[in-house]
Amino acid sequence: MRWLKTLLVVLLGLCVVLAGILFTVNNTERVVVDLLFFQLPEASLSLWLIASFVVGGFLGAILSGLTIIALRTRLGSVRRRLNHTQQELDQLRVSALKDAV
Repeated sequence: MRWLKTLLVVLLGLCVVLAGILFTVNNTERVVVDLLFFQLPEASLSLWLIASFVVGGFLGAILSGLTIIALRTRLGSVRRRLNHTQQELDQLRVSALKDAV
């Protein structure tokens, strides 16, 4: 079963590479990207589009990673408070039992 997953991943990777090559071949027009305050150098349209896709992917991964770290930190804090509250509740139960006897 593992070989099937590996085969599918390899085939998907080859399809993505083939689509990228076809995209690059069909979009060779040279353009200048104007970013309001400055202009990026002239390059092919496919280069700018693929570069923006890759940069967006990296930024998305970094931001989601930071979000996951923040959520795990928050979860650890909540778990510590829950444990503290649970211990306090157990102590109150024990003291109530001692007072009842």
